[in-house]
Amino acid sequence: MSNIKSVTMKLPSGQQPPTPPAQPATQTSRPAVTTEAAREPVAASARQLLDQMQLANRETTLARVAEIINRQGGNNADLLLDIRGKSLLVQSAVGKTELATGDWVKVMRAGNELQLMGKLAPAPEAGIARALAQRLPWQQTLDAGLARLLGTLTQGLRQEPLPGQLPSSRSPQPLPEAARQAIEQLVSRLPTGNSLPPGSGGQDATPQQVRQWLSESGLFAESRLAQTPSPQLPDLKLALGRVITALLAQQGSTPDQFNRLTPISTPELMQAPLQFPQPLATPQPSGSGDAPTVGQMLRLLAGMLNRITVNQLHSQVLSARGGGEAPGPAPASTLVLDLPWLTPQNEPRLAQVRIEQYPENSESETRSAKATTAEWRLSLTMDLDEAGPLHFDVSLRQQAVSARVWAEKQSTLRQVNQELPALRQSLSDLGLEVTDLDCRRGTPQSSVTRLEHRLVDTRA
Repeated sequence: MSNIKSVTMKLPSGQQPPTPPAQPATQTSRPAVTTEAAREPVAASARQLLDQMQLANRETTLARVAEIINRQGGNNADLLLDIRGKSLLVQSAVGKTELATGDWVKVMRAGNELQLMGKLAPAPEAGIARALAQRLPWQQTLDAGLARLLGTLTQGLRQEPLPGQLPSSRSPQPLPEAARQAIEQLVSRLPTGNSLPPGSGGQDATPQQVRQWLSESGLFAESRLAQTPSPQLPDLKLALGRVITALLAQQGSTPDQFNRLTPISTPELMQAPLQFPQPLATPQPSGSGDAPTVGQMLRLLAGMLNRITVNQLHSQVLSARGGGEAPGPAPASTLVLDLPWLTPQNEPRLAQVRIEQYPENSESETRSAKATTAEWRLSLTMDLDEAGPLHFDVSLRQQAVSARVWAEKQSTLRQVNQELPALRQSLSDLGLEVTDLDCRRGTPQSSVTRLEHRLVDTRA
């Protein structure tokens, strides 16, 4: 972001955030009131609007300039900002800062006002950053979404209530056959808890199976579709799209109508939208709760698509910026993805995976050429019903491998330590040199990703 002078944006008294007034206000940047009694309602209204956006004092966030409603004399202007999916009308004196519709700016809450902290500078990855910011507030966790999706196989879906009807007054109807088939095909491709039995690491089929799961995670949907232009590819993102298409056809709706839906988001992802890995929570059983309406399921699916898209865009931005501003050497490429899997009880769970490649140039003995030795790092986080949260950090450089396991439960820590000799032997049988193998209690210091002046800032 380019550094610009911090200016204050005041919220006009009594505004309604979704739409601007028909005739823009012509107030100056300071409310035209003189008594404390008159100031209190204005302050309360501004505070309520900012609280509704879940914006804490001194917290910064990104906003898009949706419209410049009234460019007044001097440097004053009335701006309509899109902040976290909501519209907010502000009065500001922007000085020499040139703002145009569509610009992205960084704002900070200062009491009951907003301060303009910076403008997103154009950069090669600015388009990716804008697309990322647009989807951040609307993410739905894949495991919770899949649990609801599985529940519809037995519960069905309720039709949208007619005017004057309560949402629960219409009984559920079975899924359309096309939607049922799409969901069943999606579930059949998910990894299961017994897919890789203990001791199978040396089998030739195991690496291929893991590679297939990663390739079908949705992170590579567009590149796979470009190589093989078939909508029937076994891919999580494309499979969710097939469910959406079937539900829209049953409603007689079009894709344009789907794009106008507000996705259902997971609160934890709204609080820290770019934190990876996210703290995992066990989703509700697939058969719990009332059957959702068709509209609710479409909004849920929209949130799941946003989650996959955020992981795609996040990976691109981290790769373009060398992994953010974390100390130490920067990775040449980074992939972050959520890999859903099924327990033996057919309940969806989530494995969060981060893969990084660190190139290292080392001169040969003759110093006539340079050889590149790449180091690969894998981080895997998952929460198992009995073992509890587990985190794996694995590093591989040529034939040398090191691994560290973190376990929160003391009983799991003991069990992992008992299995470490067998793991060391299995890795040695693969022709790898084990340089370090360790298990610790607790959790590693997680990568904290914040919205800052470069939009994505990862600190390990």
